[in-house]
Amino acid sequence: MHATFHILRRTYRDSVTLMQLAAKLARLPGVSNASASMATPANLDLLREAGTDVSGVEAGPNDLLIMLEGEDAAVQAALAEAQKLLSDRGEGAEQGERKRMAPRSLAMALAEGQAGLALISVPGEYAAAEALKSVHLGLNVMLFSDNVSMADEVVLKREADARGLIVMGPDCGTAIIDGIPLAFANKVRRGPIGLVAASGTGLQQVTVLIDRMGSGITQAIGTGGRDLKKEVGGLSMLAGLRALAEDPDTRVIVLISKPPAVEIAQRILAQARRADKPVVVNFLGTDAAAIDGDNLHGAYTLEDAARIAVALSEGRTPAAPPQPAIPGSGPKFTAGQRCIRGLYSGGTFCYEATLLLQAELDNVYSNTHVGRAKDLDNPWRSRGHTLIDLGDDLFTRGRPHPMIDHRLRNERILQEAADPEVAVILLDVVLGYGSHPDPAAEMRPALMQAADLARKSGREIAFVGHVCGTEADPQNVTRQSAALSGMGMLLANSNAQAVRLAARLARG
Repeated sequence: MHATFHILRRTYRDSVTLMQLAAKLARLPGVSNASASMATPANLDLLREAGTDVSGVEAGPNDLLIMLEGEDAAVQAALAEAQKLLSDRGEGAEQGERKRMAPRSLAMALAEGQAGLALISVPGEYAAAEALKSVHLGLNVMLFSDNVSMADEVVLKREADARGLIVMGPDCGTAIIDGIPLAFANKVRRGPIGLVAASGTGLQQVTVLIDRMGSGITQAIGTGGRDLKKEVGGLSMLAGLRALAEDPDTRVIVLISKPPAVEIAQRILAQARRADKPVVVNFLGTDAAAIDGDNLHGAYTLEDAARIAVALSEGRTPAAPPQPAIPGSGPKFTAGQRCIRGLYSGGTFCYEATLLLQAELDNVYSNTHVGRAKDLDNPWRSRGHTLIDLGDDLFTRGRPHPMIDHRLRNERILQEAADPEVAVILLDVVLGYGSHPDPAAEMRPALMQAADLARKSGREIAFVGHVCGTEADPQNVTRQSAALSGMGMLLANSNAQAVRLAARLARG
């Protein structure tokens, strides 16, 4: 089946919009594959790596490229739908009102009104220059773009630091500033807790759990995943920590990251000790007990970080973490069913799950490098207890992120269900802005088919998961949880509880 290309000259859309467009097109009847991206050299390379022949495509980085595979009539219908979706951007105001011209530069946009932050989502080769322009205009920056060099990141963050500003990113996917969710974020209530995180889904998990516990946040500041590397120096986390320490509305601060470089961790903890308020530190994979002391409170899991922060904000002593409940009539496994397969859309969820599962069980494999977990020879095939981050670049080349497009994970669910050793399939379901509008409906066919596949071979499979979302999210956590439970999924309150429940079930 050959690929059909459609080029929209000098048309730009940000990457989240294009991922959502591609996911919608791929779900249309008769369409087997779809992508939408700016025709930059890097994006064309990704299409080649995904097996698409782009030799005849004559498009440049300022052009929007749509690729479709499928039946001819379906492809033509999909192209018409794509043009309709791209033209319907909600720009028109009430009928008869004259449309104003969109600003064509950062300076033009800034002249139209007061702003303190620029959100930049352009191809990586242009992102650093646009971010630097923003900093020079006196703006804080959320840099959603990836493919920015570490050297450019260092220059940007040093320039921002010298001006008392902050650069969140590059590749910063989540932030909540003054109550406004940015990029992939959840709608949570305002409250007394401020966060700085070098992790997108880690930030989502902690803010969501704080909301569920009845509290709220002041600011949730992302830093980008490389911020705590030695070369970058933790400049954004240090800037965010300073801002929250000086903020009178923030009573408790939470810091979230995978293990930082040792010297950077020491620098951050030293500054945290100087804050005149409690600081909860969740450096996943490090010794939480070693962080305690003075005003510092170490947290082992993301759930622990939320629980401790809420208790401290209310003047309480944090309680012990709850244990996941085992259902009274759990699934009945055969003698050979003992394996867990985790299929994650959130990278930090997979990291935390791998960290926790290797403490409970042997022979844990993952494409996330954590502790004594073993690397997979082939990430497309599981073995033993396997946890996979499906948002890894290997899986997202030429296709939308799995928080938006569930096709790859649905295919993998069926693949794992066919393995007679599999007892538990472990899943995360991430709600919020940017994510799929109805994940439960998208997952339903695969879950039902997988359960039926196992049942026909005389087995049962436990589907275990957690939903990262709030009542105020567009998808609504109660509605999604009820739908997933109705399909037989066992839901825990957090990623950590879901992993521990899966381990208990697999041990029998």
